[in-house]
Amino acid sequence: MTLNNVLICETAMGRQLLLCALACAGAAAPAFAHFNIVLPATPSAKRGEAVTFIYQWGHPYEHELFDAPKPEKLNVLFPDGETHKDLTSTLEKVQGAGGDGKPVTSWRFSFTPQQRGDHTFFLQTPPIWMEESREFVQDIVRVTLHVQTQNGWDIDTGEGFRLTPLTRPYGLLPGMVFQGRLLRDKIDDGLEEISPHIQIERYNAAPPKELPADELITFRTRYDPNGVFTFAFPEAGWWSFTAERAAGLHERKGKEHPLRQRLTMWVHVEAKN
Repeated sequence: MTLNNVLICETAMGRQLLLCALACAGAAAPAFAHFNIVLPATPSAKRGEAVTFIYQWGHPYEHELFDAPKPEKLNVLFPDGETHKDLTSTLEKVQGAGGDGKPVTSWRFSFTPQQRGDHTFFLQTPPIWMEESREFVQDIVRVTLHVQTQNGWDIDTGEGFRLTPLTRPYGLLPGMVFQGRLLRDKIDDGLEEISPHIQIERYNAAPPKELPADELITFRTRYDPNGVFTFAFPEAGWWSFTAERAAGLHERKGKEHPLRQRLTMWVHVEAKN
């Protein structure tokens, strides 16, 4: 797998700059965080049954959407944990409504599983310019499609800066506890560059009538020395877990700006009957 091979700091000076930028970003994070959203129409499917996925960019909780850039790469990892397929060419550009009703660009693809077991999808974005913070973010987004048998949901790609589930990322109910793990290569030095927090946010399919305080929109938790983090779901729906670190510099209009690499894992929680 090569999805987790993203730029890291190239120079000591660049590293110091990015550490400062990341620390400032963590201390004063915006109330309305931007995340990349990759969701299947259903969290579970049957073999031979086509499932449509949508990729969106914006504020998941507020359902305030913006134009999503064309992904650089889209792969599916099969239940055996080794076989994968490049799906980038299957992406289709579509227009949808943003939170304010204006049309925004999203991307859609369809996948038909031919075997039972859990299929893990990885979508990598290009660097996305964030005007408010004057920096770029580049994300790798992970989501699992369950196909009839529980096999492969805990796959670890074993490469690079990555998130893996320790709890099954589907078939959960409100109140259940979920654990995941943030991992990195042993040779990947600079642990201090990784933000100490995991950001957690729920996706709403439509804008809420009223917004709660920002601390009830984007939750935060720390991971332990082994990279393990824990969260109990208060309600049903799709939930995102995002980790981030400084990842070099990226040029815009002849000037270099900080680049943050982020990992987002989407997890589904069923509604109680």
